[in-house]
Amino acid sequence: MTGPHAMRSRRRVRWAVAGVTVLAVLGVGTAVTVTRLGNRPAAAAQAPGAPATADVRRMDLAERETLTGELGYGAAQTLTGRRPGTVTALPAQGAVLHRGAVLYEADARPVVLFLGGLPLYRTVGAGMTDGPDVKLVEENLRDLGYRGFGTPDEEFTANTAAAIGKWQKKLGVEKTGAIELGDVVVAPGPIRVATLTATLGAEATGPILGYTSTLRLVTVDLDASQQDLAPVGAKVALTIDGKQVAGTVTAITVTPAGDEPGAEAGFTATVAIGDLAAIGAADAGSVDVVVTSAARHGVLAVPVGALLALAEGGYAVELPSGKLVAVTTGLFADGLVEVSGDGLADGMTVVTTS
Repeated sequence: MTGPHAMRSRRRVRWAVAGVTVLAVLGVGTAVTVTRLGNRPAAAAQAPGAPATADVRRMDLAERETLTGELGYGAAQTLTGRRPGTVTALPAQGAVLHRGAVLYEADARPVVLFLGGLPLYRTVGAGMTDGPDVKLVEENLRDLGYRGFGTPDEEFTANTAAAIGKWQKKLGVEKTGAIELGDVVVAPGPIRVATLTATLGAEATGPILGYTSTLRLVTVDLDASQQDLAPVGAKVALTIDGKQVAGTVTAITVTPAGDEPGAEAGFTATVAIGDLAAIGAADAGSVDVVVTSAARHGVLAVPVGALLALAEGGYAVELPSGKLVAVTTGLFADGLVEVSGDGLADGMTVVTTS
């Protein structure tokens, strides 16, 4: 069949294809965006009564999915006291504590924060063998202003004991020249007090408080079907308190499946915020995390409305002359579709829905 009746028949099919395709894309709850190598295919100007047209363009297409994350400071760790006694002082919830700060007191004796990557596992004092714990103590004393032992190393000397004694005098405790187990707690960096577990008068060898890093970050809970969306190193787009900033996935942690039948493991992605200053003082709340779920680079694309369903199956695009060019479809993104086929070229004009 040829002529106006055939064209009207094709147009009805074109509208149906466009409608079904859009529903399919929107039905999975996926938001998509386009990154252009050239100009986006746009409807060309046409004479009154003429069909709408668009250009075939070569571009990058990216399909993105929006996940929901939470702004905060990450999962809290529990600080458990190691010095026997009674809790006699606690920090304020939300307090930020740096090297040398008092974390809490047991029997009115302060427990102090040191920074480093090694917990103290023995008394650091005279007569001990060399070890990395000596170096950690000397590094912290040096950074707190107590010197005299030279460059921090693994050897405990009389000068190390003297520096410890000066530090103890400043704290207002007995000058022993040794640091006993429980006198200090070592953390990788400054901490933020997230929760207070103990109360005044509690046993000091139990859980004392929960603490986090002081660095704000975003966490995203993922199920098994989503774990590949945000691998470590992936770049994401964040919307925090109405502000858009870049982010990078820095870690994936696994929550083991429970004992319930059919239970599956969970996954949590930790996302570092690229520009903390850009989000102001916000430190809690829901965050939109946009991840790239699929991408195609340098492909030909046309508006979805340019697709025609062929009676024998598959799709074609229609040239203004009425000629049909068979195409294979690829990624759908932002109302566009990746197409390929013999006779299809960048800059070619095709008929589309208005």
